[in-house]
Amino acid sequence: MPRVTPLAVDANPDLQDSFHAYARLLGYVPNSVLIMQHKPKMVKALAQLAQSVWDPASEVPLGFKRLVAYMASRKHGCNYSMAHAAEAAHRAGIDDAKLDAVIDYRTSPLYSEAERAALEFAEAAAAQPNAVSDELMARLKRHWSDAQIVELAGAVALNGFLNRWNDTIAPALEAEPVEFGERHLKRHGWSVGKHRA
Repeated sequence: MPRVTPLAVDANPDLQDSFHAYARLLGYVPNSVLIMQHKPKMVKALAQLAQSVWDPASEVPLGFKRLVAYMASRKHGCNYSMAHAAEAAHRAGIDDAKLDAVIDYRTSPLYSEAERAALEFAEAAAAQPNAVSDELMARLKRHWSDAQIVELAGAVALNGFLNRWNDTIAPALEAEPVEFGERHLKRHGWSVGKHRA
């Protein structure tokens, strides 16, 4: 049961462009955003930031960037955001084997050294307190440009906001990510029971 009541998808006509973008990207409008529309400017601000982080012209492949967001949410422990990020990574082209192996990225042959550094960065940046060290940044810079690092940090930071929002407000997880999580994320320790439904 959400802690704040979601509004209907048609409650704010000014938000329809944002909601259409979510529907195109995800196939539905997330319950977290339906709750956020109690303050429409927040929905618009989030949509603008999300569009810049998930820009198709990104230098970091979008599917991999979604995995970065997934690992940040996993570190935080937000099952709602984990399901959304993993499902989005899969939709963006990350195959089942690579998604399944993301929790073993340090040793999995499916991950390159560049990807390992970025996923370690995601976990360290999502840690409380922040655990990004100068040594980790030096390793990251061996593989990624400054612009790419800004993109990676943007994915972690956007999910940091969403992790806090979703764990605090407790929106019901939509049917699509529940089904995806049940099929793909159980080995990762994910459970719909860990999120209010």
